[in-house]
Amino acid sequence: MTTTVKAPSTPVKPRFPYAGLFILAIAVFISVTAEMMPTGLLPLMSAELGVGEAQIGLLVTFFALSVVITSVPLVALTRRFSRHSLIVVVLLVVSAAALFSALAPSYPWLVGARLLGGVAHGLFWAVVGAYSAHLVPKEYIGRAVAVVTSGGTLALVFGVPLATVAGQNFGWRAPFATLAVLGVCAAFLILRFLPRVNTPELSKRTAGSPADARPAQQRGKRRIDPTIAGVVLICVTTAVIMVGHYSLYTYIAPFLTTWVGVPADHVGAALFANGLGGALGLVLVAVFFGKRPMLGIVIGVVTTAVAVTVMAFVSPTVEIAIGAFVLWGAAGGLLPSLLQARLLHVASARIRDTATAFFSTSFNVGIASGAVLGGALLTNVGLWSLPLAYLVLLGVGLGLLVWSALGAHRRRGAGAVPLADSPALADSDNAVARGEFVGVGFAAEGFTGLDDAPASEASESHVAGAKVTLTDFSGPKRPADESL
Repeated sequence: MTTTVKAPSTPVKPRFPYAGLFILAIAVFISVTAEMMPTGLLPLMSAELGVGEAQIGLLVTFFALSVVITSVPLVALTRRFSRHSLIVVVLLVVSAAALFSALAPSYPWLVGARLLGGVAHGLFWAVVGAYSAHLVPKEYIGRAVAVVTSGGTLALVFGVPLATVAGQNFGWRAPFATLAVLGVCAAFLILRFLPRVNTPELSKRTAGSPADARPAQQRGKRRIDPTIAGVVLICVTTAVIMVGHYSLYTYIAPFLTTWVGVPADHVGAALFANGLGGALGLVLVAVFFGKRPMLGIVIGVVTTAVAVTVMAFVSPTVEIAIGAFVLWGAAGGLLPSLLQARLLHVASARIRDTATAFFSTSFNVGIASGAVLGGALLTNVGLWSLPLAYLVLLGVGLGLLVWSALGAHRRRGAGAVPLADSPALADSDNAVARGEFVGVGFAAEGFTGLDDAPASEASESHVAGAKVTLTDFSGPKRPADESL
């Protein structure tokens, strides 16, 4: 017997939540500024605390390592908490860590404050990335991530330089204290204005959730999420690309002055231009590549390879090299946002927080490992080896992307998806309509499709001999009584 259920043909398209995403971008700006601020204040902090500049530089490493170690376990421990309340609490911890840094009487106290900040930063990034995906339909995840991560780009372009100027005029403690106050203000904005979301983990508590509506013999089984393999591949790809990026970017100042020939007093202007290129990359994400993150990632990797090659091995003049440096910045603005968007496209809704935590971990592993690799190459081989290593790792990353795309193509060509195994049961926040399947015994919500397929495409499932067709899936539906 075949039963066909069709969703309403005129769904209400939700308004894109710019206000909520801009508030998250402000929080990201504060968190990233807190992470990178010691790089600009390094000489001032070193002089006052009586430690070497290398030890102050380690504050960034301690921060990143605490993210790597704690983000995934903390996401697992907090998975049943309201995402909205958790962002507020974590941002308050970021503010507290900044305040402790401002008041630190000695270097060990400062290390402790940085470790606390790293713990909060890792959990913050895991939650905020998934939160932006819960606010929008699947086809708009790329645009939402671009809006939110623009806060990180602005932190590098404006936040860190402004903190450096403030530290030079008022002492290095003043920027940390100011950041603590701004963090509290951002937490209030989130508490007051950020839309709440309905996450699958918490939805399981309601009687009408798909998990509760499954047959009894299926409820007792805990199935492995079918999207985990795709998430792992994206995280590995991200780590490989970031190792290459930071093996060169960590030592960009000596590379620009010694290899490219940029005057030392123009390095700051070159970095600012590179940051503006990153901002342009985010605009491209929002306008062109939000719905097709894989295409944007491939273009970003290829563009990066061309820019690095021109800058390091081809450019006949400094001006052309700087142009390639700005182009590299634009590609760098594309990649982090689109890699995260791709992750959120692949991961089912019920593992988005955990997937984003692994993404943050892989990113920070790339930062730490890239700095170590670049330092070893610089010491033992020479400056010329840094861009070469980057190009090799970009090639590896591109190979992993091709592998991922081929796997998605095979899945798309596999035909029907068994509904019991489908992310539709978990990806409930992407549905505009809910249908109950007569005679089957459980409720299901719209499945937006695999890979980058448009959300309006229909999917078919065969369960217990019944054929079910779902159509017109767009926009999140979140009843007020289920908001978190």
